[in-house]
Amino acid sequence: MKLPHRRRFLRLAARAMRTLAVVLALLVAKIAAVQAADINAFISTAIKAVTDELLPPFERANGHSIRASYAPSGALIPRFERGEPVDVFLTDAPAIDRLIQQGKIVGGRIDLARTGIGICVRKGAPRPDVSTPEALKRALLGAKTVGHASPAGGSIVAGHIQGVFEQLGISSQVTPKVKLAAGGPNGRVSVLVSSGEAEIGLQQVSELLSNPEVEVIGMLPAELQLTTLYSAGVTASARQAEAAMSLIRVLTVPTAAPIFKAAGLDPAL
Repeated sequence: MKLPHRRRFLRLAARAMRTLAVVLALLVAKIAAVQAADINAFISTAIKAVTDELLPPFERANGHSIRASYAPSGALIPRFERGEPVDVFLTDAPAIDRLIQQGKIVGGRIDLARTGIGICVRKGAPRPDVSTPEALKRALLGAKTVGHASPAGGSIVAGHIQGVFEQLGISSQVTPKVKLAAGGPNGRVSVLVSSGEAEIGLQQVSELLSNPEVEVIGMLPAELQLTTLYSAGVTASARQAEAAMSLIRVLTVPTAAPIFKAAGLDPAL
């Protein structure tokens, strides 16, 4: 090859290499953007103890960043309907089903775990018998104050607990001494009890167990119990649908079962 032609060839080759380098850099950036995603997650407070343990390793392993909002579904869904960005919902199954029916969640419902309503007192306080409806009735009547979540805060169990008071025939005696928790991580029933504001508290046991300053003295008797199934779904408006689905998979692997159980949740795996 003659020298002028060789030089021209080398210049073209160099230009081609630079172009290829730019293309490769763009491809790498695009892949990284897919792999390292910002995931907006709406999560029920009842499963916060589980996600607190499982999500940080998931973020570290995948480079994802999870923007989690915790509250009862009754507080989360209105925010979603107002247009807040949500990639994944982790909340009670009936709420997920309604969102599926409305076309706001795609790919179906993925069940995670179940939990029931527990009863707690402050750590070290006397532990009244709550094993039967009659025993629970005596304990509630004997308590100076009773705590449960506020219906206005979006609680899915508040109405049921109020119904239990009616079933036991003590609503008129108990309601005046009820202390309401706002809901969410900073408005838990267990905090009312651990602070001394409520003598006895009723809430989903997974939320009670997350507070070491209270002791769970039992569950609602079977004939009064309400079991809630918690599920997951990816929203139709998800900007990070693949990453959201990978997050759900982390919560459904067999190795996650002991973490759910330790938090007072029965895995639906």
